[in-house]
Amino acid sequence: MLLWVPQALLVLLLPMLLAQGEGKGQRGGPQASNTSRPALLRLSDHLLAHYRKGVRPVLDWRKPTTISIDVIIYAILSVDEKNQVLTTYIWYRQFWTDEFLQWNPEDFDNITKLSIPTDSIWVPDILINEFVDVGKSPSIPYVYVQHQGKVQNYKPLQVVTACSLDIYNFPFDVQNCSLTFTSWLHTIHDINVSLWRLPEEVKSDKSVFMNQGEWELLGVLTQFREFSIESSDCYAEMKFYVVIRRRPLFYTVSLLLPSILLMVVDIVGFYLPPDSGERVSFKITLLLGYSVFLIIVSDTLPATAIGTPLIGVYFVVCMALLVISLAETIFIVRLTHKQDLQQPVPAWLRRLVLEKMARLLCLGEQPTSQRPTDQATLLASLLYQCSTFLPAMGNHCSHVGGPEDLEKTLKGTDGPPPPPRREASLAVRGLLQELSSIRHILEKRDDIREVARDWLRVGSVLDRLLFRIYLLAVLAYSITLVTLWSIWHYS
Repeated sequence: MLLWVPQALLVLLLPMLLAQGEGKGQRGGPQASNTSRPALLRLSDHLLAHYRKGVRPVLDWRKPTTISIDVIIYAILSVDEKNQVLTTYIWYRQFWTDEFLQWNPEDFDNITKLSIPTDSIWVPDILINEFVDVGKSPSIPYVYVQHQGKVQNYKPLQVVTACSLDIYNFPFDVQNCSLTFTSWLHTIHDINVSLWRLPEEVKSDKSVFMNQGEWELLGVLTQFREFSIESSDCYAEMKFYVVIRRRPLFYTVSLLLPSILLMVVDIVGFYLPPDSGERVSFKITLLLGYSVFLIIVSDTLPATAIGTPLIGVYFVVCMALLVISLAETIFIVRLTHKQDLQQPVPAWLRRLVLEKMARLLCLGEQPTSQRPTDQATLLASLLYQCSTFLPAMGNHCSHVGGPEDLEKTLKGTDGPPPPPRREASLAVRGLLQELSSIRHILEKRDDIREVARDWLRVGSVLDRLLFRIYLLAVLAYSITLVTLWSIWHYS
């Protein structure tokens, strides 16, 4: 009777023992299999097993996700002034905390950092507002995740952005282009942005910048701003102002220096004689050469629909100065050109130019015209020869003082001359008529020469005056441009 009691207890305890053995076997089996797998696989499966990348990774939905941003300028690829586009190459870095990607390093072979595919986790929708084209940026498919949940997203970007380029000071221009990082959809209550480094460190960081191109990086300024499109929604944005300056040496040598040399040659051309026709041809050749120079450099100058750079205005003004110089030369040459029908210099013009302007220009008072006595001297010598070679008419030739007196003497004699002297008298009369006509011709020629000399003096004084005015205009214009460019360059 008592033998069946142990058997009954054994039957009752056997299922319980079997259940405990199966439980131990189930617990020991997975652990043995987990210890055989690599720690990176176990950690990746542990993090992504129940991860939802479409949900913002916060435990408390009222807490915003703060995205720390950092930008390092690597190179300035191109500046398109016509289309107002700036192309830069930057190193872009993002940092945020993903509360769903946290683990204990001791449970996974002391792993503190893991690389995870970007497509497998939540990534903020941070974009650049100034984007106008998709650059040729390399694809970086992974991000780093630390055991505290901090995510590091590093990637290089070729950024093609719109920028308001001011080319008025070309080639001494400084451009300030902004890169605005903001969430395209989420408000500041969901995603907030901040600066990962201090503003001073971002501003002076030129460690990786390629500094051998046309543009020089002056600094990167930062600014945080909150803005709202609607009254209820507020967004956070971080602005990076990329300040760059053009290196002007190439443009100074290829554009400014040839223009300055041509203007110097034009000024030197004023020292050619004003009555010489070479000055006009010289000025025309110089003007033609400057026109060819402008055609060559027109492709180098930046062009926009908004305005013209100051150097373009400089070239146009230099062209206008060359035209004015040519017009002044034509006027002076026309004034001093010798003509038989040229009118004498008016008295008011003589007083104004030869007296007042000459003293004003420190040229001294110009000599006035005086009738020369060369004709009278020549006629006196001829009459003396007449009295020498014609002794028969010695009385007539010895008392006359000029052709008129000799003619009166011949006309005043009563009666025909003695027959032996008739032929000599006719010869003397013809000789005196020839001498009288020669005297009138010489006097007329001397008058024409004296009028031409007076106009030459007037032209010389006016040429000096216009040259000094032209020189002052060129100097004032050059000093103004150099001053403006210096102010803009060092501002």
